[in-house]
Amino acid sequence: MDSKITKLKNNIEFAYKRNKNTPRTAFYLNFSLNKPLPEPGVYSLMVRLFMQGTKKRTAQALAEELDKYAIEFSAELKLDYVKFKFVCLNEDFERAVEIVSDIVKNTTFEEFEKERTKLEGEIIAELDSPRAKVIDSYYKNIYQGHNYGYTNTVILENLKNIKKEDVISAYKAIVDNSKKVAAFVGDIEFADVNELLERYFGDITPSIEQLPELKRPELLKTKEDEVIQQDLNQAHILKGWIVGSADSNDYASIALLNIILGASGLSSRLFLELRDKKGLAYVVRSAYDVAKLSANFSIYIATEPNNIATSLSGFDEEIKKIKTVLVSDEELENAKNNLFGKWAFIGETNSQQANWLAHYGIMGFGFDFHEKAVKKIKEVTPQDIINCANRYFNDTYVLSVLKP
Repeated sequence: MDSKITKLKNNIEFAYKRNKNTPRTAFYLNFSLNKPLPEPGVYSLMVRLFMQGTKKRTAQALAEELDKYAIEFSAELKLDYVKFKFVCLNEDFERAVEIVSDIVKNTTFEEFEKERTKLEGEIIAELDSPRAKVIDSYYKNIYQGHNYGYTNTVILENLKNIKKEDVISAYKAIVDNSKKVAAFVGDIEFADVNELLERYFGDITPSIEQLPELKRPELLKTKEDEVIQQDLNQAHILKGWIVGSADSNDYASIALLNIILGASGLSSRLFLELRDKKGLAYVVRSAYDVAKLSANFSIYIATEPNNIATSLSGFDEEIKKIKTVLVSDEELENAKNNLFGKWAFIGETNSQQANWLAHYGIMGFGFDFHEKAVKKIKEVTPQDIINCANRYFNDTYVLSVLKP
């Protein structure tokens, strides 16, 4: 048996996959975020504090032990969940599981003030980048009034108001009231992995079955935001729409639209038209950014400040074309192959495979989402692409422009 989907005794969904003759093992444990977020920045601070010590280990002891056994551990905040993950040598799997269970159960959230100051500094440094600034403006506007819109600038405004107690109670709420999903990929027998997970994680609060219905972001009117920065020598433009997410019937078509328009590098339409033919862009690309409750499709260009109007009309031309002219069978087939090639490349390692399993599991898309998506993508027709473009590329969009 090479793979298995099961549950631990406390209802944690567990996806196991055996990849033989691989010396390093990957493990992911995800906790869903089921409430509209607390104050902006609470979760961002929380995930930083997991490495600052537990009731059993100081921050230094924790760092030294991970280093000594070459265990790559991290905790990350996603829009819909908190992720704990590690990669280690097969023989150190139990040790790594014990360390992560200690972090999950016994974090003391020490060094709160130090980490808050560091987070503030890092956000300010990141917002020095013009691209980061325009992305911040775009997400703040497209997801305004929703916790998906808690961007760096929003967090920065609220950071001073957060207290250590806010972080502790937010974490307790996550552990006590969340869906929990684990994924293992590596070369250790299922029975051995399962026994260790039961022993170290079987006593945490059971995973909940029924997630509450959360508010989906809505974009009810067009928003245009201009950000001025004195010392710029180029303009950054980001334009986007709310589109169907991975649970939508349009997922396969939108994923292919993204490849055709701007995510396949040199062969994408935006690159060929705006950069190669018109010489407008330093960088031009599209992105399909999927979250559980929503997704957005965006087009980005970095260009000369005097090319802003020409670039925007270039966007409009390409969008009009994809809405009115059927893509050729050859272009569609190339897009499918490009997407499958990308997926194969980002699903090569045990860690990438475990990440996918845990991600699709916690999002409620199903552990077999990837196989189902491949099947749906193969079935997409040129007419599906045109229908999808017309459904979403409408007059309700967000446009963020950063210029000197």
